[in-house]
Amino acid sequence: MRAIQVSSFGGPEVLVPVDLPDPTPGPGQVVVGLAAADVIFLDTLLRSGWGRDFFPMPMPYVPGHGGAGTVLRTGDGVDPAWTGRRVLARIPNGGYAEQAVADLDRIAPVPDGIPFEVAAALLHDGVTAMSLDRLGMPEKNEWVLVTAAAGGAGTLLVQLAVAAGARVVAAASTEAKRTLAGTLGAEVTVDYTRPGWIDEVRSATGGGAHLVYDGAGGKLGTSTVDAVADGGRFVTFGTADGFAAPDAGTLARRGIRLIEPLKAGPPPNSVMRELLADALERAADGSLRPVIGATRPLSDAAGAHRALADRSVAGKSLLIP
Repeated sequence: MRAIQVSSFGGPEVLVPVDLPDPTPGPGQVVVGLAAADVIFLDTLLRSGWGRDFFPMPMPYVPGHGGAGTVLRTGDGVDPAWTGRRVLARIPNGGYAEQAVADLDRIAPVPDGIPFEVAAALLHDGVTAMSLDRLGMPEKNEWVLVTAAAGGAGTLLVQLAVAAGARVVAAASTEAKRTLAGTLGAEVTVDYTRPGWIDEVRSATGGGAHLVYDGAGGKLGTSTVDAVADGGRFVTFGTADGFAAPDAGTLARRGIRLIEPLKAGPPPNSVMRELLADALERAADGSLRPVIGATRPLSDAAGAHRALADRSVAGKSLLIP
C-alpha cells in the first residue's frame, strides 16, 4: 500500500511517500481502506518533534490519527459482518495511508448518504466541537465569541451556537475567512490580527461576550479574556501558540469561569463515540455542515502541512488516498 512516512523530525519535507506491506489486523481489530484521511494541526507539531515527552514517536512512523473508509479485513474476535461497512476510525498513528488498522472500539458506522469526506471532517473536529458545545452551553440571545472561527472546529462551533439561538461574533484573520463565518450565521465578524479588535467585540456585544471559545491559545488567547463579559465563560482549547494563560486573579475578580478541557485529557472512548454519533446525526439531517477547505492527494501531505502552518486554508484539510 502507499503511505506517508516520517523518518526524522523536521519540516513538511520529511513527509515522504513510501510503499509498505498491507497491514494485518490483530485480535479485536479491523483494517480500514481509507477514502479520506483527517489532517489536524497536532500532526504538524508531532512531525516537527514537539511534545515528545507526552507523545513518544518511534521512528519511522506513519502520521495521521484516522479517517473514513470501508472495512477490508477483520481480526480474531471481530464479527466478519463488519467487512464492507462504511466506518470512521480513530487510531494512534497510521492515518496517512491507503489502509489503517483500528481497534474495534475506535470505529463508528458512517450513516448512508454521508460522503466519506464529510465523515472524515467530523472525526476530530466534530468530537471537539460537540464536547465544547456541551461545556460552554450557549444560550438563546446571549453573545458568543468564536476565535479561529474559520478553522475546522471553529466553523462547527459557530453553527452550534447559532442553532442554540445565540448571537455570534466570529474572529478570523482574513476577509475570506470572515465572510465564510458570516455565511454560517455569525452576526458580527472581526479581524483579530488588528489592534483594537477586542474593543470592537466589546462594543458590538455591549460589554463583552457571555461565552468565548478560544481556538487560538497562547498570547492571543490570553488577551481574549478581555473580550469576556463579567460573569461569563471562557472556554480555551487552542494550542497553535501554546496554551492560553489568563490571570487567575483577574478571572476571580470579574467572576469569569475558566474551562480548559485539554488539561483534563481525552474523554473515554465511549464518550468520544457518543459525541461522534451526535455530530454524524446532525450532519445527516443537515443541521451541521463541516467546511472542507482543501482536499489533497495522499502524496501531497507536505503541502497540507504547509497550508496548515501558514493558515491559508479555511475549514478542514483532508488527504485522499
